[in-house]
Amino acid sequence: MSTMETAPTLENRRTVPRILSDEQVAFFVENGYLVLERLVTDTEVEELRRDTAHLARGGYPCENLQPLPAELTDDEALRRILCIHQPHFISPVIEKYVKHEKICGALSQITAAHLPFWDGSVKCMQSMLFVKPPTFQGQAWHQDEIYIPTRDRSLIGAWIALDDATIENGCLWVIPGSHKAGYLYPQRKHDEAEEYDFAPQSYGFDESLAVPVEVPVGSVVFFNGYLLHKSLKNRSEVYRRVLVSHYMNAWSLLPWSVKDGESVATADRRNVIPVAGADPYAWKGYDNPPSNVWLRTCKATEELKRTDEPSE
Repeated sequence: MSTMETAPTLENRRTVPRILSDEQVAFFVENGYLVLERLVTDTEVEELRRDTAHLARGGYPCENLQPLPAELTDDEALRRILCIHQPHFISPVIEKYVKHEKICGALSQITAAHLPFWDGSVKCMQSMLFVKPPTFQGQAWHQDEIYIPTRDRSLIGAWIALDDATIENGCLWVIPGSHKAGYLYPQRKHDEAEEYDFAPQSYGFDESLAVPVEVPVGSVVFFNGYLLHKSLKNRSEVYRRVLVSHYMNAWSLLPWSVKDGESVATADRRNVIPVAGADPYAWKGYDNPPSNVWLRTCKATEELKRTDEPSE
């Protein structure tokens, strides 16, 4: 067998602590989500909050987040941002929390717990830093697997609350068990621009089964990529800051896109970070991420821009 085809060995595994009970793993498999309250310490939360402001102020070299004037307050810097996509591309602090030992320990137990031969290996492909100031919209019903396809239904989000998440400030809502069929619901445009951002909404299910996921700061919510979930507009006077990263079974290919001459069956994007166990495809190497991020705006963002424009 060639070097490229050599299976990973125990020597190149990244070990992480196993922190979940069998009951917690079973709850996740059955319901599609799991809450671990205050898994992230107050000190860690404060570090992430500081880095959120640093990112918003253009503190890292980045085309889409240019440096802001020193006299601008952190609040003024933050109040325009709904979400920063892929902040770990430019922030070593965010990358550190993508690899957070306890979070990755839980991931190594639940990411692909539905697969009988899974060895606990996990990789990360995305981070999203939601700022969600007061009046900013949420996102309508959707399933993350629509946007990040996996080969084995192992997509999972790890959602770190940097503020208390409440109904008033736009916490997550989920439909427990909606992941089990492995069905991707159709999507359509919505007509609720005051409530939700531009993303389409999934439909064709019983919304009355939804439950809010209110959690204290420092909690981590794990949810399967097929789980139906949404968030509502922030109707409070405080931010609802969240760092959510997406992971999957390291043994699954990541067909996020298909390049010219590439087969759908073998498409596998390599801009990933192994966070637990081994990466069986490490022989392929890894793509270098761009030194940039992408910003998600919403109606509230555009309204703020208009109010700052000089009048004639």
